[in-house]
Amino acid sequence: MKRLFLHLLVLLSIPVMAQQKDHNFDVAKNLDVLNVIYKHLDMMYVDTLDANEVLGNGIRAMLRSLDPYTVYYTSDDMKDLRELRTGTYAGVGSVIRKNLKDNRVIISEPYEGMPAAEAGLKRGDVILAIDDEDMSDKDVSYVSDHLRGDAGTSFMIKILRPSTGKTMKMKLTRRAIQMPSVPFYGMRPGGIGYINLNSFTEGSARDVRRAVLELRRQGMRGLVLDLRGNGGGSEQEAVNIVNMFVPKGQLIVSNRSKLQQMNRDYKTTVEPIDTVMPLVVLVDDDTASASEITSGALQDLDRAVILGTRTYGKGLVQVTMDLPYNGSLKLTTSKYYIPSGRCIQAINYKHARGGYVEHVPDSLTRVFYTQGGREVRDGGGIKPDVELKADSMTNLVANLAYLDSAEVMLNYELDYVAKHPTIAPAASFKLTDADYEEFKQRVLKSNFKYDRSTETYLDNLEKLARFEGYYDDARTDFENLRAKLKHNVAKDLDYNKQTLMQLLANNIVHNYYYQRGTIENSFLWDKQLREAERLINTPEEYEKILRP
Repeated sequence: MKRLFLHLLVLLSIPVMAQQKDHNFDVAKNLDVLNVIYKHLDMMYVDTLDANEVLGNGIRAMLRSLDPYTVYYTSDDMKDLRELRTGTYAGVGSVIRKNLKDNRVIISEPYEGMPAAEAGLKRGDVILAIDDEDMSDKDVSYVSDHLRGDAGTSFMIKILRPSTGKTMKMKLTRRAIQMPSVPFYGMRPGGIGYINLNSFTEGSARDVRRAVLELRRQGMRGLVLDLRGNGGGSEQEAVNIVNMFVPKGQLIVSNRSKLQQMNRDYKTTVEPIDTVMPLVVLVDDDTASASEITSGALQDLDRAVILGTRTYGKGLVQVTMDLPYNGSLKLTTSKYYIPSGRCIQAINYKHARGGYVEHVPDSLTRVFYTQGGREVRDGGGIKPDVELKADSMTNLVANLAYLDSAEVMLNYELDYVAKHPTIAPAASFKLTDADYEEFKQRVLKSNFKYDRSTETYLDNLEKLARFEGYYDDARTDFENLRAKLKHNVAKDLDYNKQTLMQLLANNIVHNYYYQRGTIENSFLWDKQLREAERLINTPEEYEKILRP
């Protein structure tokens, strides 16, 4: 019997060994072909080749056929990788962007307490020159590279302030900029704490812990943890944050890789802060990676109510590997599994099909169970316990706020700030109806136009009706509908008044109270936060969700 078993084992292993042999041959063959091709190019191509560019592009193309998270960093790119991991860089602490009206780079968002803000730079300032080098025709990345540099170095910046028409020069000294992982936390009415966590960079768990302890000292009896828009980061930071709310020794996430030595289980290692306080986690479709570990683990352990919209669905883990010549490779090595045993990866990357990607349909997801027996599913991100969409942005609002016509809104905001040395506290600031009427007239005088989705659909429907021969019979109906859908910007501005007033107020607040102020001001219309607070204030409903 033993000999028969060994014989079967040998027979079963033969196809595996043959397959491995074929794979090794294919690897050697293609590497040999690549080597010969480049030698021919280098020797005979009509122009001189830049080896770093040509071969570097070849490496990047190879990695693009895998997944978007496997990335090659040259020695020149290492600063980008360090910033991604730590959230730290050396510069002046400001977001910049193009002013689409005159195609120049402007200060968009100076951060509180950073060199740009301390030197007096304001939103809307046009960057004319850095150290006497003209920046008027440069793109954003070029200007950004010149604003950044080694900590402690100084430079002169020349700016134009549109609100006054004045040109100014000022000296800025670069320093290490650590973007706050917790830009705002505070107490809400009724003893409910709120923490906004926007990244899982090194030290973010420490910042969350400090905020939780401070809010407890202020009498917090329930907590809202806001992970909306948080794209993730460090897996260990996520585990440390979950550890604040669940007992020591609890398995939070498991990594499973092709190589057994890379498998890893993460458990909580210290005593928690609080295991019974009501906890609601806010999520959206930009909540990803470590944010999904945090929200998913708290859901699987029945420790928090997850509220919002389905998360992004990134269930992959990357490690960083050193390469020759001071480069680095961020390599996807594992899938992670949260306490219920599920992996929430939403997309299958089909390597054999040249990078083809496929979303996992809901019909193919599998059922898993939380610690208390609630049904949850894998694939497709974390589905909230309470699904509640944020208010959507109409086509008109998107065009005014972010597209070519965004300068109308920006110029109104800058003029408003110039006329108002101070405003009400961020938590209560609103525009008046008279303020909005002034903005509306500016938009109308600017001859603002935008493509309406309804007209686009009608155009397509009309083309289809003509193609299929129905148009002549329905001509009158089409003409009447087109007349009703005709552009009426004034009417559209009235229809979108509430949304635009909120957006304008939020942008204006940043000029006085920076990022923390914009978050606090957004509470005035945040229906997801209001629902989270209502749940915490309704213990029976909160408990029914977690223990049906």
